[in-house]
Amino acid sequence: MQAETESAPREAPAPGKIRVAIVEDDAKLLATLGQLIGTDSDFEFLGGFSTTTSALAGIPPLDPDIVIMDINLPDIDGVECVRRLKEICPRPQVMMLTVYEDADAVFRALRAGATGYLLKQTPFHELLAALREIHQGGSPMSGDIARKVVQSFQEGGAPNPEVESLSQREREVLELVAQGYLFKEVAEKLAISFGTVHTYSRRIYEKLHVRSRAQAVAKLNR
Repeated sequence: MQAETESAPREAPAPGKIRVAIVEDDAKLLATLGQLIGTDSDFEFLGGFSTTTSALAGIPPLDPDIVIMDINLPDIDGVECVRRLKEICPRPQVMMLTVYEDADAVFRALRAGATGYLLKQTPFHELLAALREIHQGGSPMSGDIARKVVQSFQEGGAPNPEVESLSQREREVLELVAQGYLFKEVAEKLAISFGTVHTYSRRIYEKLHVRSRAQAVAKLNR
């Protein structure tokens, strides 16, 4: 299967599948990701785009559930692509997939509207797990990136009073999330159910006045 560099709308979405588009200027990587995602029964690969210009024109008609986005694009960088895409097509969740792991790049991407942030060396099975998680309302980040984010927050000064309003258990959940653990792993570490983790996450969102896990992490110790 060859990934598309310019995509046209499909006739009809596959029922029950997570529909994914990719923005990546490395043609080989784009083709590989598209082929691998397309062979998993949980996903439908809609097509790929190599520039911000083509992505902004082609993604809205496709209406994907998730967009995988590189930062280093040849015309306009991926962070700006996320910002512009969210203005015209707010529904899709955006997963950054990049070689950049510095905290500034993470913050810029999250502020622009990205929901997750993984490194390109992430094993493919972990990428698929992250796509499933982001589709379920999570905001996965590579462990190394999450630690860098938390470290930068801790070096930044006084804690956020909204974070201080969290209960001890809510704080434990948020801190594990900030370290890059999936909801299932948080449940296992705290010996609670997966549903309970989701309940805590909703309370955390309400107290921090955020709408995603990435935004919640961004307020930790800020």
